[in-house]
Amino acid sequence: MEKNRGRVTIPTDVDVIQDTLELSARWGADAVRDCDGTDFPVELKDAGMKVYSTYYTTRKDNAWAKANPDEIQQMYVMTPFYTAEGDTLRIRLMEGLYPDMLTPNSRDDITRWWEVVDRTAGETVLPADWRYEEETGEVVVTTRPFHDYTVSFLAYIMWDPVHMYNAVVNDWKDVEHQMTFDVRQPKTHAYTMERLRKFIAEHPYVNVLRFTTFFHQFTLLFDELAREKYVEWYGYSASVSPYILEQFEREAGYPFRPEYIIDQGYYNNQYRIPTKQFRDFQAFQRREVAKIAKEMVDICHECGKEAMMFLGDHWIGTEPFMDEFKTIGLDAVVGSVGNGATLRLISDIEGVKYTEGRFLPYFFPDTFHEGGDPVKEAKYNWVTARRAILRKPIDRIGYGGYLKLAVAFPDFVDYVESVCAEFRELYENIKGTTPYCVKRVAVLNCWGKMRAWGNHMVHHSIYFKQNYSYAGIIEALSGAPFDVKFISFADILENEDILKEIDVIINVGEADTAQTGGEWWCNPEIAAAIKKFVYDGGGLIGVGEPSGHQANGRFFQLANVLGVEEERNFTLGYDKYNWENHDHFITEDAPGEIDFGECKKYVYALADTEVLVSKEQEVNLAVHAFGRGRSVYISGLPYSFENSRLLYRAILWSTGEEKNIYKWFSSNYNVEVHAYIKNNKYCVVNNTYEPQFTTVYRGDGSSFELRLDANQIVWYEI
Repeated sequence: MEKNRGRVTIPTDVDVIQDTLELSARWGADAVRDCDGTDFPVELKDAGMKVYSTYYTTRKDNAWAKANPDEIQQMYVMTPFYTAEGDTLRIRLMEGLYPDMLTPNSRDDITRWWEVVDRTAGETVLPADWRYEEETGEVVVTTRPFHDYTVSFLAYIMWDPVHMYNAVVNDWKDVEHQMTFDVRQPKTHAYTMERLRKFIAEHPYVNVLRFTTFFHQFTLLFDELAREKYVEWYGYSASVSPYILEQFEREAGYPFRPEYIIDQGYYNNQYRIPTKQFRDFQAFQRREVAKIAKEMVDICHECGKEAMMFLGDHWIGTEPFMDEFKTIGLDAVVGSVGNGATLRLISDIEGVKYTEGRFLPYFFPDTFHEGGDPVKEAKYNWVTARRAILRKPIDRIGYGGYLKLAVAFPDFVDYVESVCAEFRELYENIKGTTPYCVKRVAVLNCWGKMRAWGNHMVHHSIYFKQNYSYAGIIEALSGAPFDVKFISFADILENEDILKEIDVIINVGEADTAQTGGEWWCNPEIAAAIKKFVYDGGGLIGVGEPSGHQANGRFFQLANVLGVEEERNFTLGYDKYNWENHDHFITEDAPGEIDFGECKKYVYALADTEVLVSKEQEVNLAVHAFGRGRSVYISGLPYSFENSRLLYRAILWSTGEEKNIYKWFSSNYNVEVHAYIKNNKYCVVNNTYEPQFTTVYRGDGSSFELRLDANQIVWYEI
């Protein structure tokens, strides 16, 4: 591979052939791709680049969907809560939903697959006490006055949610709504395999089929004004049909309830502690999706093509960190990179030949318009992703969207050229080696490896106000010199040796969520195992409401380990005196006031705890010894370079390794050092767009002074 060419994919369209050739030369692109709403120009098939073709397994064939309406994809939807004022209540199913996207499925037995629930009593309403009026689109329920009711119903997906999203964002006019069909069902399954072979035969110049993705869209609903109503990137509610659910019942050995998916209207989002039934359903979907996806991959290989999966859109059931994924036999995975955590979500995937990141911004008019600043977004995207690349690189990068929009911004074109060149340099220096890791860190939650790097994530690095203080921990870890794994409470019960393989446990999030564990902490085996781990010398870092669950006289179930507790109004009568702040190793690099984000209120320190930061009698940062181990409590920690350094110091202190801090280390928290012992190299990287000065410490403790230009990275031999 030429030094200035390769590992980059560029988008194209029929109206930008010459621009594609010119930019591919400047950016060093060796692959070209089409996108949703664009077409590949056959004139480029002999341009010396690998050709990717976006392939839609569930849409772009409305003729088939219309001819087989019973095999259009479906999803579960729950109505809002309605209060009965008398003995009868009428509930309009499509209230607040975009009418062109969904159509209620009354073709199948609604008494079996729909469910009316008395939410006040927590009881299912018998089918004899409700009926559906097709002409009005309403369910009529016999009710108990002033009880709340909801209807859970199956609906056909008449407009693919991602196609609708792209149409709305790009203001596509008079575009035909692409309908979705269900590849899991017999007729469509057989047709899909023939359709795939036909596509390959008609596009002999295509080298890589980029499946977008396989069969089931993550949960995405729009309101009556075409605005996003509900989104859950991990949602399984659009992966259902009577055909699929009957299969599930046979395998699981118990009858299915809509509530297993609806989950009181929470749709089993990633913050909900998953029930056994939902975990059973996910496992069933993983096995079935992998089986059919493998058929499609095998066809690609038989025809001499590579098979690439887009980690997005219809990706549900292809959980990349679970065992079933490797059986699919994919050549590659590509996904959108919003920050370090999303980068690691891609680069940590095993079982494929290569991984690829689609960098932001997409070449869409929401960014590329008069007065827009795509360079600003691109700079932020690159500097945050680069930290993670230096820990675990993806194999390729690329961009998506309308190339003609990017061409109109020459400064952006120049910047992307520098990014592509720098990526190739990073890759050649670090690929094939494990970077130096200071400690082994495990993030503990209900999901474990299934949600590795994705916990607290919405998509593309977008956060909620309520969780960015927790997502900052994951983002900091994505580019930090630690061996990071994600473990579940079930893992601890099933593998008694798992805690022997780690140095520090991190439990981060709100109480009673899947992120912190909730009632799992009432399992004495779990609680005792964690306490023993710390007592024997392990480190524990709790962020937000770690081990939070009201039971047995405590809210923080690890209060005696963490050294802090949260006031829930049950201990107001107990006086609290430990509020004095102390200087500490952890805060030595803190430049004044620490940003704790949406920090938790009413946390107080126990008598033998050392408080580092408290404000107005609320603890934000504290440390505590427990046996031979140590714990650190942090109320919240949004991502920043300053906070990444604080977390780094907290991990070292919790394991008693303060003396080893000056090893592959920078005195300036805006600058980081990454060592690759096997490759006999290390680098010093300026994470900011301002010049920085620092003292660099090598692995043997020796040091030197260094000035770096904005965003500069300098490589050295060890």
